[in-house]
Amino acid sequence: MNIIAVDDEVNALKCIKSVIEDAIQDCSLSCFSTSKTALEYAKSNRVDTAFLDIEMAGMNGLRLAKSLKDIYGKTSIIFVTGHSNYAVDAFSMHASGYVLKPATKEAILREVTNLRYTVRENSNINVHVKTFGNFDIFVKDKPVKFCRLKAKEALAYLIDRKGSSVTTAELASILWEERDYNRSLQNQTQVIISSMMKTLKENEITDIIIKKHNQIAIDRTKIKCDYFDFLNWDVSAVNAYTGEYMTNYSWAEMTAGELYMRRKK
Repeated sequence: MNIIAVDDEVNALKCIKSVIEDAIQDCSLSCFSTSKTALEYAKSNRVDTAFLDIEMAGMNGLRLAKSLKDIYGKTSIIFVTGHSNYAVDAFSMHASGYVLKPATKEAILREVTNLRYTVRENSNINVHVKTFGNFDIFVKDKPVKFCRLKAKEALAYLIDRKGSSVTTAELASILWEERDYNRSLQNQTQVIISSMMKTLKENEITDIIIKKHNQIAIDRTKIKCDYFDFLNWDVSAVNAYTGEYMTNYSWAEMTAGELYMRRKK
């Protein structure tokens, strides 16, 4: 989900930025202190959701909302304001939500869960990853078969890291928890990575991996994943989570606990 937040008060903008980042972990957030800069951004980037202050110098939030909708008609507008008297004006222009300052995590989650427009999915994505229950990956609805179980586990760990880079040493510590990292284990880990990449190549999906010197990561933009949807507070993903996450792997228990606590909130 691509989100913008606009407020001409610096401290208020910092506050809403912090709350949004805490509430919606899987999003791209850009913050602006003027309506002009926000519109310039929106002209070259699709904005799925906009959190707007109403009383701003120059173009106020109501006019900004109209301009954003003129650019992309399915932008969900959520007004974040210290004044309740604008509610009628806000909803007359079909705003998705109305939050009174100071915004809270609970208020943001409530509004994001009930967006007026569903975030458009990338129709070109044909790689689907299932993490709730056992871990599996599918290409055009067909399961990917791995020659080595640890190659599949390596991919699962990259998914769990949500796009963060992983070193060979870190991956080795996950795949072989009880062994000291040395040259022999480094070589074994490289063999596993090569096996994983070979399987992905056979399925023509090597582009889901980002590799740099001694670092590897998953490209989240190339896959559809229930875990990432949950972090984005997608209602269907939240409802689908029943407490089981990558049950194939013991190291995934910590993430399972975090998901459980997040769902309770």
